[in-house]
Amino acid sequence: MPTAAESGGMPELRSRARDTDFSLIDLPRTEPIDDPPAYLREAVRWHFSPETGCPYWLKRAEMLDFNPLTDVTTFEDLALFPNIVDELRDVDVRELVPAGYGPNPPIPAVYESGGTTGAPKRAVFMPDWEEQFTAWYAAELLEQPGLRDGGLLMVGPSGPHMFGQIQRRVAALLNSVLFTIDLDPRWVKKLVARGAVDEAAAYVDHILEQAGHILRTQDITILTTTPPLLQAIARDDDLVDVINDKVLRIQGGGAHFDEDTRGILREIFPNAKVRNIYGSTMILGAARTREGLSEHDPVIHDAQSPYITFSVIDPETGRPVPYGQRGQVVMNHISKTMFLPNNLERDTAIRVPGPEGQVGDSVSEVKPVETFGGEAVIEGVY
Repeated sequence: MPTAAESGGMPELRSRARDTDFSLIDLPRTEPIDDPPAYLREAVRWHFSPETGCPYWLKRAEMLDFNPLTDVTTFEDLALFPNIVDELRDVDVRELVPAGYGPNPPIPAVYESGGTTGAPKRAVFMPDWEEQFTAWYAAELLEQPGLRDGGLLMVGPSGPHMFGQIQRRVAALLNSVLFTIDLDPRWVKKLVARGAVDEAAAYVDHILEQAGHILRTQDITILTTTPPLLQAIARDDDLVDVINDKVLRIQGGGAHFDEDTRGILREIFPNAKVRNIYGSTMILGAARTREGLSEHDPVIHDAQSPYITFSVIDPETGRPVPYGQRGQVVMNHISKTMFLPNNLERDTAIRVPGPEGQVGDSVSEVKPVETFGGEAVIEGVY
């Protein structure tokens, strides 16, 4: 099969991109996408047109054995792409900014992966996507009574991960005072890797001591942190008492959040609404816990489609596993900001049908694989 360059796809693009209406992928957007395949085709044209695409993808397209403009028409076709996220360890982030943002584009936010399996990978968040994702993240919080104008305590990394900066924007939407306890998950992973269990435990104690002082002295209505830290908090009777006295929302952020964890936290913190966000820097966002689940239902995470979509596959065949079976999670991010398809994540999950209108799968019982890319996976405080 000829490459995109050999098939003449790029010259054809130059003549057609100028006349393309890209309004379907414009952000921020409040209305749902009624025609996800049309959205995908428009996004592909944006990212693979010389006038609008980023330098990275325009060069990378010449190495593909298919033409994205003609061969990618459905979300299933995203499996044609190689998984390029490892290349994002070294790419100059300026090459990831689409030319369509103009000669003087907004300055992107640059966030990194956790570095669990090697050097960190980097993604760029243009302001329009950051606004879109923050609004989606905050929508459920805005609906819960009593959360506006209260304090939000974030116990997590302020950088280089997206976790902390998104909380800052969420607090602004809630008109909340933001309190932060910075966390270095990479340091904890190093401690765990060399068997320094006591040092890791001491670091967690150090984090919780700081969080406790804020919880005792300030009006905190929302607590956001990682599931392992929530479990550590739940073992501290003094912190449990102060949280039950004032916190109305407990928001986890990480993969280790199953029905047992949810049940324990609901029992220990009966006055707070407990939810979790399953996210990844390499999808530039997250999936949140499905509403309306009973304590006996598995924790299900629904994606923010069509911007973020999941599929759960057999890594040996690349084909979807049957619903109800465990497979490895493949994530896609398709927006005006970035095009990151066919990313085989380091997590496995049970494949679950998505709610009506969602593109792709939902996931439950998410957990990390033991090794990934030849490296042992250490979650630490995530």
